[in-house]
Amino acid sequence: MAIKVIVELTAHPGRRDELVRWLDDLVASQGADQPGFIGSTRYEVLGDPDALVEIADWESADARAAHMEQAAVSGAYAPLAEMLAAPFRVTVVSELA
Repeated sequence: MAIKVIVELTAHPGRRDELVRWLDDLVASQGADQPGFIGSTRYEVLGDPDALVEIADWESADARAAHMEQAAVSGAYAPLAEMLAAPFRVTVVSELA
């Protein structure tokens, strides 16, 4: 069953553009070729110049879990911690049946 992953991120003040570039590079280098990854869309948060939301589409929760396991082993997301002012929030949803 297809899922959406909603990720809320808040960069250190003034570093959102850097965060966006890093996310663009990450998706370009690892996202498109990941089995089960359909795509993602990024949004700005109105009234908060340091925050953004990314909504990613995956074919299944299992496909995303496999990607996250691989990313943990490779350390692909390690640089993210230094750019964030607060821990990111992830919500995984699927359409009601």
